Amino acid sequence: MRRSGAFPYGAMRERTGEMLRVLGIFLLMGVAGPSLARQPLHEIPPVVQAFYSLGLADEVRRNCTAIDARMFRAWKFLNSIERYARNLGYSDAEIDDFVRNKAEKERLRARIRADLAERGATPGTPEGYCTVGHEEIAKGSVAGRLLRAK
Repeated sequence: MRRSGAFPYGAMRERTGEMLRVLGIFLLMGVAGPSLARQPLHEIPPVVQAFYSLGLADEVRRNCTAIDARMFRAWKFLNSIERYARNLGYSDAEIDDFVRNKAEKERLRARIRADLAERGATPGTPEGYCTVGHEEIAKGSVAGRLLRAK
């Protein structure tokens, strides 16, 4: 006996199969999609900005004797960047390759030094580095939170 409005068994099985196929496609897109369409780490803005902040803080602390680094905080920050990259699907080997990439380091270092020079911090003027460092600390920027005045 069939109730009115009920699907016949064959039609229900057919619709269930179709739904499972669509679900399978979405699952594959979710699993394989991020790994297939991944950008290099040096093209991901939050990663680049985080390493920029680390580099800026490092340049300031190396060139200004009145400012020191918060090393534990910097280490925790670096670990958070690595965790972020892992959550995006990058392997430890890919992350290590990026961190050790000399060309990328030099490119970022050149950008940081150019920005510091615009702000009055050049290798011959340690006061400029101190000024930038105190500004970053006062702003509470990411780089500023990695530094402390002595």
